[in-house]
Amino acid sequence: MLGLITKVHNRVTDLKKFGKNESGATAIEYGLIAAGIAVAIIAAVFALGDEVKGFFEDI
Repeated sequence: MLGLITKVHNRVTDLKKFGKNESGATAIEYGLIAAGIAVAIIAAVFALGDEVKGFFEDI
């Protein structure tokens, strides 16, 4: 019976450690920021593409 209690305790401890593990969170945040910037650039290119093309053709 003591072995079962020890196993359950170890599993609970592992789950607590897993919940506190934040490694990789910063990389994910930077990835989301980069994706947001890419979406903004793509939207700007589609919105202003013809105007910029006309501007450079006039030069």
